[in-house]
Amino acid sequence: MDTIVICSGGLDSVSLAHKVAAEQNLRVLLSFDYGQRHVKEVAYAAACAERLGVPHKVVDIANVGAALSGSALTDDVDVPDGHYAEDTMKLTIVPNRNAIMLTIAFGMAAAEKADAVAAAVHGGDHFIYPDCRPDFINAFQAMQDHALEGVAEIKLYTPFVEISKADIVTEGARHGTPFAETWSCYKGGEVHCGRCGTCVERREAFHLAGVADPTEYADSEFWKSAVGVA
Repeated sequence: MDTIVICSGGLDSVSLAHKVAAEQNLRVLLSFDYGQRHVKEVAYAAACAERLGVPHKVVDIANVGAALSGSALTDDVDVPDGHYAEDTMKLTIVPNRNAIMLTIAFGMAAAEKADAVAAAVHGGDHFIYPDCRPDFINAFQAMQDHALEGVAEIKLYTPFVEISKADIVTEGARHGTPFAETWSCYKGGEVHCGRCGTCVERREAFHLAGVADPTEYADSEFWKSAVGVA
């Protein structure tokens, strides 16, 4: 199956890219500049594409992102610290982000005659992000079946949608994902902050998976209080 992987450069999408490269035919990595707080992660996606020997395409939708105001990921709003299970993390929602990106990716897949688009949405995202839930994935597939009827048949491949980030770490390790060559932190500093929701979730995932975390964090202890680990 010829597959386009949407890759932000984060742990989840880079692990997915390595999984697809091992199990299918990885066609291209696709990243988006949607006006996010920083695009540091895109460099990690580019490095992943080079490592796997496939093209890396970056689509600029910054003007679209500017219209989706109010998120800590796109506006001058402080990124909250803590765990994703906290209501404060709703500040990191970018409305319809996945629907917009997936629509573009499906159009590209149809144009390039690919068979599938892969996205790294996972079970840990369900609480905060409605466009990461199974119902959304199923509805989006149904919508695209109608949108591309008679033009192309594209599968939305989301192998992580029902599993945890710890499971992704396990799966990534199985496929030799170089976790140190991924970027998750929302704050975009010199090193991972260790305090934002995605840093806390990242550190917790390695802990639960029993896999050594190679990430350097500015605050390497905050995650314990955030998740209730002694």
